[in-house]
Amino acid sequence: MKRDLSSSDKSGLHFALTYQRPTLCTATVTIPKHIINTLYHETTATQQQAVETQGFQRGNIPLAYIEKNFKINITEHLKEFIFKYCVINFLYQQIREQKILVAGEPRLINIHLEPNEDAQYVFELTIFPSIPIHEWKYFPFKEPKRKNYKDLDRQVENFIKDERTHFDQATNTPLKIGDWISFEISLADKNNKPILDNFSQNFWYRLGDEEVESPLRALFIGREYDAEFYTTNKGLQECFSDQLNSFYNFHINIVATLPHRYFCFDQFKRHFRVKTNKDMHKKLIEVFSSRNDISQRLAMAQESLKLLLSKHQFKIPQHLVLRQQNNILRAIHKNPDYNVYRKQANFREQVQKLAEKQIKELVLIDQVAYHENIQISQEDLKSYFNLTKRPRMKEFIYFDMPDTKRDGQEVPIPTEELKRACLREKTINYTIYHLTKK
Repeated sequence: MKRDLSSSDKSGLHFALTYQRPTLCTATVTIPKHIINTLYHETTATQQQAVETQGFQRGNIPLAYIEKNFKINITEHLKEFIFKYCVINFLYQQIREQKILVAGEPRLINIHLEPNEDAQYVFELTIFPSIPIHEWKYFPFKEPKRKNYKDLDRQVENFIKDERTHFDQATNTPLKIGDWISFEISLADKNNKPILDNFSQNFWYRLGDEEVESPLRALFIGREYDAEFYTTNKGLQECFSDQLNSFYNFHINIVATLPHRYFCFDQFKRHFRVKTNKDMHKKLIEVFSSRNDISQRLAMAQESLKLLLSKHQFKIPQHLVLRQQNNILRAIHKNPDYNVYRKQANFREQVQKLAEKQIKELVLIDQVAYHENIQISQEDLKSYFNLTKRPRMKEFIYFDMPDTKRDGQEVPIPTEELKRACLREKTINYTIYHLTKK
């Protein structure tokens, strides 16, 4: 059995990994009690303005009364708030930094949170045995060829021309619909003083184009690209908890932005390690050239993973395949043609094969990322999001992105969760680069 792991960050959050057996372990994220007590007190204080009860005027309810009579409500709220605010970020950061090969997603199995005690969030992780990686860069790889239609070259040339025109016309205007922003968030008291040191968290958020007005989107629209401000925005409160009406005073610092109005070719070149405009044109052709409704880019990613899997053979536990089957079926169910697919004689068999293939690809690509010591930076994330600006460019993204919406509205996504997805994309690009390198 492997040795257990543990580590802490500067805020005092602690991560411990305990192996139950070689392929199953529990990961415990511990929040020190001084953070719990501070947040419990701050939440209690903000409820003075919200709670209405007989015998007291609004705003004059004693804190001791709120603590005694609303303890369960506040505790349940804090369980959700802390989970979304910092636990997700910290968990995914530790999985990546400790190079833990997790098959599937972490599963939250228990939360313990009480005032005057350390809080613990316990996850169950399916650990995949380490896969010995061969000298894969020398494997013979037959690169899928593009179609040689001149019209495809004109489409690429027109795309480049249009986006360069958008770039030339762009000005340093305030934030608009479609822009991506990265912001640091922390908590302050009513006098805008920090209530906790070293407890800021980073999130990415896309200013969506939904017709329904979002108070969270309204908070950022029109802001400058380096804005710093305090807010009690209702939309932001609801992102972190729907257990209780909260009234936290958040400190927001916008640290990075990605404008939607033009596609950035510098970021594209960096993302794919392309140096010349000629090579960039060749790379762009990959999503314009298709055979049998599959782009050259998709075929290239599939063939490279197929080659790696053929040289690194391993079995996937059946319970992981079943979980992935359910994920696929939920996704297919949203498709208007679901009933047509479902009536195919080999429908279930095809779903099972696809589920096994997807799990194997994710496990192997994570192992390659750890083996090659591939790192993720803020610039990598920008280059990743740059591909989401235009529908055709999204075809360069092979693995599913984390869902950025909740109930049809864009919400902030923990940066470390996005880094996990971005690392996989960077790794598949890394493998294609080396397999096709002349």
